[in-house]
Amino acid sequence: MKKIFTMFTLAGVIMFGSSDVFGQAQKYLNIGGAGTGFYGSIEFPVSSVISIAPQFSTDYNFNSFVVAGKANYYFDDIFGVDGAWDVYAGTNLGWRIESGNDGFHWGIHIGARWFWSDKWGVNAEVGGGSGVLGGVGVTMKM
Repeated sequence: MKKIFTMFTLAGVIMFGSSDVFGQAQKYLNIGGAGTGFYGSIEFPVSSVISIAPQFSTDYNFNSFVVAGKANYYFDDIFGVDGAWDVYAGTNLGWRIESGNDGFHWGIHIGARWFWSDKWGVNAEVGGGSGVLGGVGVTMKM
């Protein structure tokens, strides 16, 4: 129990103590829809190229829910992408709640964002595995 408390305390300090001092990875609010439902996440930077995020998704009928943790690695510097774009890949681990099919899930994804202003942009993500498969939505820099 003490290890679990320590882990969640450390995660909270990292997530809520992080600021926008990092370059590529920043605090982002992502909301959108996939071919099968809605998703939302809030990313927090843990280094200049890595972010972590709690993520939630559901199908359009609200019959299936996924609660997950997500991590992204940003390739902006490697690919020489300008400041209006983000290119990233990552993984997610979580729990799916679905009638008769509850259980652990995982997934991998690649994605990109384009910011049309200092605060707002669009995101697109594709992936695979038993977890969230991505989608298209809006991103707000926090």
